[in-house]
Amino acid sequence: MLVVEDEKKLGELLGRGLREEGYAADVADRGEAALWMAQAVDYDAIVLDVMLPGVDGFDVCRRLRKDGVWTPVLMLTARDAIEDRVSGLDTGADDYLTKPFSFDELLARLRALTRRAPAERPAVLEVGALRLDPAAHRAWRGDRELDLSAKEFALLEVFMRRAGVALTRTQLLDGAWDLAFESRSNVVDVYVRYLRQKIDRPFGTDSIETVRGVGYRLRKE
Repeated sequence: MLVVEDEKKLGELLGRGLREEGYAADVADRGEAALWMAQAVDYDAIVLDVMLPGVDGFDVCRRLRKDGVWTPVLMLTARDAIEDRVSGLDTGADDYLTKPFSFDELLARLRALTRRAPAERPAVLEVGALRLDPAAHRAWRGDRELDLSAKEFALLEVFMRRAGVALTRTQLLDGAWDLAFESRSNVVDVYVRYLRQKIDRPFGTDSIETVRGVGYRLRKE
């Protein structure tokens, strides 16, 4: 997720809250920064404040759409007049939430946006005997619920959304971590090992395969 919010405290709170829910979250405080970040990283969704210094949120959204960036955008702003909502949606935003707001509602709206675009995403993911419910933050192998940390859960979700595809460590970092992580670290290998210890070894299976010279792949069981 990308959070674009010039109010520092609120931006930090949103970023931390999203990370605690298992998302990788980056925070920008200016429209100019949001423009290059949104084009450099394939985010699942963007939470975009309207009242930004420099390039405002309406213009950010308009420019992204003009440049072919179709990441779902949730406008987050204190401006609640009908004409403001219309302006936001007409510039290409997908949803609009006014301040003050409930963080639970923000999460629910983001889940709805990421299920819809750019391709349909099921509410519950299933790959063989593995099931994962992003909204409830629960996962199972067969009838047995898995006890996963927030980061293990995020990594498993990345694998399940692209089951059968060989993913590089960089792709896994982009999907489950934020820009603050050093890509040269072995954090991906460490968490893949943690994940294998919870979803495979207790069940005598080998779902996550090492693809030599590439990275890892979740087998379509």
